Amino acid sequence: MSLGLHVPQDRGTTVWFNGDILTVKLTRDQTAGTVGLVKAAVPPGGGPAAHSHMHADETFYLIDGELEFLKGDRVFTARAGDAVFIPRATRHRFKNVSLTPASMLFFYTPGGAEGLFVEGGDQPVPGVQVQPWGPERIDDRLLSLLDKYDTQVLPES
Repeated sequence: MSLGLHVPQDRGTTVWFNGDILTVKLTRDQTAGTVGLVKAAVPPGGGPAAHSHMHADETFYLIDGELEFLKGDRVFTARAGDAVFIPRATRHRFKNVSLTPASMLFFYTPGGAEGLFVEGGDQPVPGVQVQPWGPERIDDRLLSLLDKYDTQVLPES
């Protein structure tokens, strides 16, 4: 990493993950552990369940659209140009409750949690719209990946 890294706009690992389109731009392995960077396209209704990361902070930057965030017990709306910082061990989630897609960047510091998407996501299918996962996807494999990548699913309230 001493020479830095350039990831062109059309590079990264793109996956479908529970209804969202995620492109992992930087991984822990590429940055000597310092950061993981993900670009997200979040369709209406998209977003993860409430969760936390015990060993990583997470920072979000909204590029366009708006997303409802849960941070601890607080619910608020973030809009294009807003940044949201979530300290480690804080329950959080985002959800697109609008009628239009939203896009954002999110950063894990230190990196590592982004591996969940690379290892657990689905290959995108050209010409098909991404769909949220059903309860059948919550299996032993996914649960072990959540644990491996420092992600604990938590109750909404």
